[in-house]
Amino acid sequence: MNLSKIKILTLIIICFSCNKTLNNKNPNIILIMADDLGWTDLSFMGSNYYQTPNIDRLAKSGITFYNAYASATNCSPSRASMLSGKYTTEHGIFTVGDSERGNKKTRKLIPIENKEEIGQDFFLIPEMLKTLGYTNGHFGKWHLGKEGHYPEQNGFDVNFGGFENGGPGKGGYTSPYNNPKIEDGPKGEYLTDRIGNEVVNFIDENQNKTFFAYVPFYSVHTPIEPKLEYEKKYQKIKGNQYHNRADFAGMIQSLDENVGKILDKIQELNLIEKTLIIFTSDNGGIRSISNQFPLRAGKGSYYEGGIKVPLIFSWNKKITANTKSYKRVSNIDFFPTIKNIVGYKERLELEGVDLSPVFNDKKLQERSLFFHFPIYLEPYDVYKDNGTDPLFRTKPGSVIIKNDWKLHHYFENNSIELYNLKEDVSESKNLSEENKEKTNELFEELNKWRKLKNAPIPYKINPDYDPIFVDSLLNLIENRKIKKRIYSNLDLSKFY
Repeated sequence: MNLSKIKILTLIIICFSCNKTLNNKNPNIILIMADDLGWTDLSFMGSNYYQTPNIDRLAKSGITFYNAYASATNCSPSRASMLSGKYTTEHGIFTVGDSERGNKKTRKLIPIENKEEIGQDFFLIPEMLKTLGYTNGHFGKWHLGKEGHYPEQNGFDVNFGGFENGGPGKGGYTSPYNNPKIEDGPKGEYLTDRIGNEVVNFIDENQNKTFFAYVPFYSVHTPIEPKLEYEKKYQKIKGNQYHNRADFAGMIQSLDENVGKILDKIQELNLIEKTLIIFTSDNGGIRSISNQFPLRAGKGSYYEGGIKVPLIFSWNKKITANTKSYKRVSNIDFFPTIKNIVGYKERLELEGVDLSPVFNDKKLQERSLFFHFPIYLEPYDVYKDNGTDPLFRTKPGSVIIKNDWKLHHYFENNSIELYNLKEDVSESKNLSEENKEKTNELFEELNKWRKLKNAPIPYKINPDYDPIFVDSLLNLIENRKIKKRIYSNLDLSKFY
């Protein structure tokens, strides 16, 4: 059945299913997504500087996936894939805004055009749950379409804070807000606290129903604007060369506190055995703000630092507490997992796999993970990004991860990189020439997948590309690095 028709039928089915809400034995579901929170930006994931006692508590109550991936390396495509259960090749959202990022003289290829909204032809997690009688609330960042394509048009009964913007804007973490979907609170009210309070109120109001709370906090997306008292607190704490920003630490503390509010409310209302809680991030952290060592690079890159994220599933008496999994999983797995848990019977073409066998220490279906990114992303910091080269966090390409092997294929020069993630999580040693057999195996599988998905690949040469300009710019960066022997950012604003 065409998915647009499914959406129409949804409204009919709801009329029958909503009467059964009070008898629904399905769990409440709370999906918490931090924004730009890196793999090591939590205490239980190894940080000795950031303090996250509540998220640590959540991890101890369930299963932590230590090899979890976002389906894309930046905001919109990752969220689109998670909510639709589809790879980026299906929905066509590859980045935020224009795909022609960076100076036009430095782009060898003309990138594929980017879409900016999920579209009504995609059946999303909240729409599936609504057919089963769930009351759905959205709290925080949407970033999947302009007006007419907001959460309320995509299966949510409540939309607090979700519109087209990807960040709160300068000064936007305190009231008055820069958000038409948030009524201003008292002057100085902190946005992360407000979102947490709205979620708690939603749970209170719907405690006798079956609900889905999608909580994509704006934190810790830029601008880095913590509570002043929290920043002062962390200024007195010694960090290390990777985690040391007091302002960022303050934002993480506020995020953690509001996760704690949600956990406390579930406990208070005796809903702990009836509630599945998922916690993750939409992509890796920004490397110049919080280095994800030993992972290479950060947000915007398809090296591990850009796509590896924290992931917790917790459900009292259904998932064994304090367990760990090292299976390679992705946020595209959330949809089939939830579909199985709630018993949705209609057949859906989903890309991920059901993770619930892992909850009972059973084997997970073997598969490869794919990433397709036929566009450019300019740098945050030419010295610290550690991406494909100093001029871009990433260039157009595709990636496959199979077991412990990872292959990158970049289209500009048809270059191949192969890494053994078990032995080299930092992706420091390219084994593509040394291990031809594995390179050919993964490249062949990647090609088959791209053909199957009709993945768009840029091939047209950009007439504005200037290799002499590129060489001079790279030399300027390298000379400044050698001369100063520091990693402070070089101002390249005149080039971009």
